Amino acid sequence: MSFIDWCVMGVYLIGMLALAAFVGRRQRSRRDYYLGGNDLGSLSLATSTIATQCSTNSLLGAPAFVGFAAGGGMLWLQYELAVPLAMLALMLLFGPIRSSGHVSVYAFLEERLGREARLVASLVFQIFRGVATGVTVYGVATVLTLLIDLSYPAAVAVLMVVTVAYDVLGGMRAVVISDVVQMVLIIAAVLATLGILVGQIDLGTIQDLERTRALDFNWGLREGEAYGFWPMLIGGFFLYVAYYGCDQSQAQRVLAARSVSASNRVLLLNGLLRFPLVLLYCLLGLALAAYAAGTPGFVDDLPRSGSGTPNLNMVFPAYVLDHFPPGLIGLVMVGLFAAAMSSIDSALNSLSAATVEDFYRHGRPQDERSLFLRSKLATFGWGLFAVLFSFQVEHIAPTVLEAINKVGSMANGPLLALFVLALLTPAGAQSRRQAAALRGFAAGLGTNVCLWLWLPGLSWLWWNPFGFFAALLVAWIPLPEGWQRMLGHASPTDRRLLIGMTALILLVCLGFQLL
Repeated sequence: MSFIDWCVMGVYLIGMLALAAFVGRRQRSRRDYYLGGNDLGSLSLATSTIATQCSTNSLLGAPAFVGFAAGGGMLWLQYELAVPLAMLALMLLFGPIRSSGHVSVYAFLEERLGREARLVASLVFQIFRGVATGVTVYGVATVLTLLIDLSYPAAVAVLMVVTVAYDVLGGMRAVVISDVVQMVLIIAAVLATLGILVGQIDLGTIQDLERTRALDFNWGLREGEAYGFWPMLIGGFFLYVAYYGCDQSQAQRVLAARSVSASNRVLLLNGLLRFPLVLLYCLLGLALAAYAAGTPGFVDDLPRSGSGTPNLNMVFPAYVLDHFPPGLIGLVMVGLFAAAMSSIDSALNSLSAATVEDFYRHGRPQDERSLFLRSKLATFGWGLFAVLFSFQVEHIAPTVLEAINKVGSMANGPLLALFVLALLTPAGAQSRRQAAALRGFAAGLGTNVCLWLWLPGLSWLWWNPFGFFAALLVAWIPLPEGWQRMLGHASPTDRRLLIGMTALILLVCLGFQLL
């Protein structure tokens, strides 16, 4: 990159930190820090939600899969089929959770079921989101080393110092603002790239590439069929309902809306706007594939991956570096950096919320100023964890992100079942229903572990509905009276042991997937 490109990046990063400091000066409470004082617009919150998911990994990975990966093409769009249906289900069913007024979505579980259910759900979230954030740091920092000629430690330092400082200073309001800015930059960069490519490629080449098929009607029952139409539609529906409704990093944006009707608008906008953005990424992949077909050496000149092969994730930034003038290159790099920030800062903010709200507050004096400071300290702590874990990722497994997604799907269905049981439980019935709900959660998790071990050809997307229905079925099966008495009188120590065993099972599963 040229000097002017570095100046553009420097001005942007300094401007973002100044913005965070300006926005954060009015914060006085955890609700301000985690939910933006419930004063954020629906469009901004929906944009922030989309930006968090369709960030650097999607911007680089989608064009690579659509245009260059073996077996790829427009099948990537099948990822989006279930999103509108999931948004509709959340709008219809999850109103009581959004109107409860909680900062942590898991507080609703304590309100309807009991504290142990809240701790189990929050612990599952923190395990996977914490590890996934470390993986995201690793992936983004690796990209930065290839694009702007930094060492890996220097790339991690630049990325995380800016991101953590921005998050600690500005909280959720600053996160949402940066996400909106990032989305504008990314869409502008993609549209500009497509505009240039149209004049350089033969559009007929796209059809010749045989990558325009968008549907594959298989059931995901055999190896190599993990991403067929039916597992993506049915399994994806349960995955997205659990993700948007039970994952604090997503639900927190919905909880930050001004009212239930405003949160419904957030979900509606997310369901409507996400598909056009992903379609834009896919069209970029097709156009880049057509350009590569007519430009010998383009793929061979890409930066190399760890295995020595061309890193296909670099096709978009490599094209930008070759064809954009100085200054505009800096803006595109800023967009990639901002996209990385949007994924990481929202994850850190939600991890902090779960830690403080679900674990730290219990049984302690509720001094708001002290809790507010603890919230910022927890954000810094999770940022440090992500940095330390990112240095271990390359020593674990090359497919670590897929492994985390798979193990996450082991817990998605049982977690969703916990929330459905909570919605169906009237106030005052906690002691009677919590034991059944936790029993169902354990059964759903065990069912998915068995599917993983004994049906390896089954698409992991099916784990989401299977875990959900297994959890509901076991939770609703009445136990013999003696078992009911034993479970109903479980001591606090026994309940803590259950929570610890849940965490151990999940960590063991994650370890097996990674190794």
